[in-house]
Amino acid sequence: MEAKMEEAKRKCRSVEESVENNLKILNSSCKQTLLRLIRSELSFLSRFQSHNPSSPLSVNIGHLEAVVHILKQPCISGVSRVCKPIPQSSLIGNREKVGDNLKGVYVDIVCTFNGDPVWFIVSDRNPKYIYWHGNASCRNKGLKTRIENVLDAARSSISLRPTSVILFFSNGVEDDVSEGLRNDFAATDCHMDFSSFEFGFSEELEGEWVDILARSYERASVVEIKVEHLESSSSLCAKETLHGVTKPGISASREEKFGNYESFHSFVSLMDLSLINDKNLGPALLENSLSNLINFDTTALIAIVSGISNGGIEKLLATPESELRSRFKSNYDFVIAQVMSEVQNPIHMELGGVVSGKGGIICETVCSEFKELVSMCGGPNEKLRAKHLLEHLIVVPDSPSTRMMSLATTRKLALKNKVVFGTGDLWHAPTLSANMAFVRAVSQTGMSLLTIEHRPRALTGD
Repeated sequence: MEAKMEEAKRKCRSVEESVENNLKILNSSCKQTLLRLIRSELSFLSRFQSHNPSSPLSVNIGHLEAVVHILKQPCISGVSRVCKPIPQSSLIGNREKVGDNLKGVYVDIVCTFNGDPVWFIVSDRNPKYIYWHGNASCRNKGLKTRIENVLDAARSSISLRPTSVILFFSNGVEDDVSEGLRNDFAATDCHMDFSSFEFGFSEELEGEWVDILARSYERASVVEIKVEHLESSSSLCAKETLHGVTKPGISASREEKFGNYESFHSFVSLMDLSLINDKNLGPALLENSLSNLINFDTTALIAIVSGISNGGIEKLLATPESELRSRFKSNYDFVIAQVMSEVQNPIHMELGGVVSGKGGIICETVCSEFKELVSMCGGPNEKLRAKHLLEHLIVVPDSPSTRMMSLATTRKLALKNKVVFGTGDLWHAPTLSANMAFVRAVSQTGMSLLTIEHRPRALTGD
C-alpha cells in the first residue's frame, strides 16, 4: 500500500511539472484547472496514510495522466475547457435533453482535433468495471446512459457544439462495451497518431536521483461518435457559399521587385497556388478546406506587406527620433517595438512555415478593410505588395459558422471579428491573426477555435 501511494505521489509531481512547463497550448484558465486537480490529488495522498491506514487506495491521477497525454498530441489545438462540465447556460432546449444533472454534462476536453471541434471523454478505469447498462449495486447508470446525455448536450449546444465526441479508454474496453458502442451509437475506431508511451520524471527532494516514470497506452481504445444533425457541417455549409467565391487573376511578373526586398516574393511563393488556377474552384476548395487552407485576418495581411517586414527597418532606425514621432505620433513606441521585433525574428521567416503548402483565403470583410487601410496609410511599395498578395488569395463570401454567431456580440466579441474568425471556422481553416484579445474572449466562452498567432506589424508609408 505504501509503495503504491508513493508511486501515485511521484506521478502527481511528474504530471504537475508537465502541465506547468510542457503544455503551451493551454490558456491560463485550463492550466489552473488541471493544476488545482493535480494538487488536490497530491494533498489527498499526503493525508491518506494517517487518516485511513487500512482503507483501499483509490486515486485519480491515472485519469489526469491520460488527459495530459491527449493534450500533448500534435493533432490537438484550440483547447478551451479541461475537466469541467458544459454549463447549462450553453445548452438549449428541454432540460430533460441534458440528463438529470441540471449543471450540464461533464466533458474532459473541449478542443479542436485536426481542424474539427470535438469533445473528449476520458476513462482510466479497469475495463472490468466499465458497465454498459449500469450496475445497481454501485449506483452506476452505465456508459450508455452517460453517452446519451453527452450526445443530447452536444446536439443542444450551439457555441460549443462539436462535430464528434471522442471516447478515450486508456486501459481498453471489454467486448460487450465495444459492441454496444458500435451498435447503439455507430462508433468507429478513431485512428489517431497518438504516441503509445508517456515518459515523466520525478526528482526526489534531496536531488540525489531522478525516478523515470513510464506509462503505456498500447491497450488504449479510442472511438469516435459523430454528432448527427449538425447544421454547421462544413461540407454542406461551404457548398452554399461557393457561388460567391472570387477567383483572382495573377498579373504581377515573377521578376517584379517589391521595395528592393525579395523575402516578400519568397514568402508568397511558399503558398499553394494550385487552387487559383483550378478550373473547378468549388470542389477544389471543399477538398482543401479539411486541412489545407489558411484564413487571413486583416492584421496578417498588413504584417506581410508592411515596410517593417520588407527591408524598411534600417531606414527607420536611421531616421531621427523627432521625425519618427512626428510621423507616427502616439504610435511611435508601438512601431519601434515592431522594428526591434523584426530585427530579432523576421516575420516572413516566422510565418513561412505556417503558410507553406497552404491555400490562402480571405472573407469579403477582410478584403475590403485591407484595401481601405492600404489606400489610406500605405506607401507606393506597400500598395504594390498588397495588390500582388491579393492576387494570390481566394476571396470567399462572409459566411461565419453558426456556433460563432451564436455568441453574444459585445465590445470584446465584436461582430466584424465574429464574421472573420467565423468564416475561417466554417471552412475548418485556422485564422492567422494578431488579434489575441478576441481569441481570449472566445476562449473564455468555452468555445474551441482554430487560430494561429502572429506578431503585429504596421504600415509605414513605404
